[in-house]
Amino acid sequence: MKVNFVETKNVITKSNIPDVDYVINPYIGCQHGCIYCYAEFMKRFTDHSGEKWGEFLDIKQINLDTIKTERYDDKTILISSVTDPYTPLEMKYENTRKILEKLVGTTAQISILTKSRFVVRDIDLFKKFDNIHVGISINTLDSDFAKEIEPLASKPLERIRAIEEIKKNDLTTYIFISPIFPKITDYKDIISETKKFTDYYLFENLNFRTHNISRILKSIGKSFPENLEFYEELRKNPTYWDKLELEIQEYCEIQDLDCKIEFHHGGVSKKEKKKK
Repeated sequence: MKVNFVETKNVITKSNIPDVDYVINPYIGCQHGCIYCYAEFMKRFTDHSGEKWGEFLDIKQINLDTIKTERYDDKTILISSVTDPYTPLEMKYENTRKILEKLVGTTAQISILTKSRFVVRDIDLFKKFDNIHVGISINTLDSDFAKEIEPLASKPLERIRAIEEIKKNDLTTYIFISPIFPKITDYKDIISETKKFTDYYLFENLNFRTHNISRILKSIGKSFPENLEFYEELRKNPTYWDKLELEIQEYCEIQDLDCKIEFHHGGVSKKEKKKK
C-alpha cells in the first residue's frame, strides 16, 4: 500500500448527489480495492494515473479549525462518496474520527456509509449526534464472491454484525444493497438477515464503466461462468433493471420496509413507457 500525505483546503465540499448538500471524503483512494468501484475516476485528478485502484491511499492533512459546525446546521452531509471512511488505515490516522469530533453539536443530518467492521469504534461519537444515520454497503452473503469483488473489505458477516452492534446502541441504521449483481445478489436474503436491526434500505444497480467492464466480466467468468452470457447482454440491453426495480418495490411494500431505489441505467424509461 502506497501512502501519501496531501494538503486539503476544505474536507467538506458541496455535493452533486441528490438530497445530499455536502460530502466528506477523509482520504483519496481506498484500500478495499472493489473491482466495480466508480470512484476510480479520482485517479485522473489526483496524480495517480497508472496506479492500481486499491493500492494507494492519500491521507488528507486537514486544518480542523476550518470546520465551522454551525455552517452545516439543517443540511445533509454524507461521509463519504469516493472513499471508505473506515478504510483500515483510519484506525491509525483517524481522519474520520477527528472530523466527526469537530462536527459534534451540528443539527445537520449526517449519513455514514462503509464496508468496514471498524465503524463500531466510533459508536461513542455517533451517540453525541442528534441526527446521524450509519449504514453498511453489501451485495452478497457469499464470502468467497465478496472476496473476489471486494478483496480487502470486511467480510459480509462482519459488516452485518457491525450494523447490529450499532443498532443495539439506539442509533439509526440502514443497509445499502449495492451494487446489485444480477442473478447473484439475493436482496431478499440480505433483508432477512438484517431487518431486525435495520431502519431502512437503499438499492443501487451494477454500473458498467469503461475502467471496470473487463474486471467485472472476468470475475463473473471465474465465479459464475453460467451467467457470463447474461452479463454481456446486460451491457447492451439494460431494460432488466426496470423490471428488477418494480420487483424490489413490490417486495418492500409487502414486507412493510422503508426503502429507496437508486438505480441508474439506460433502456426504456418509465416516462417513455407512459407515452406508448
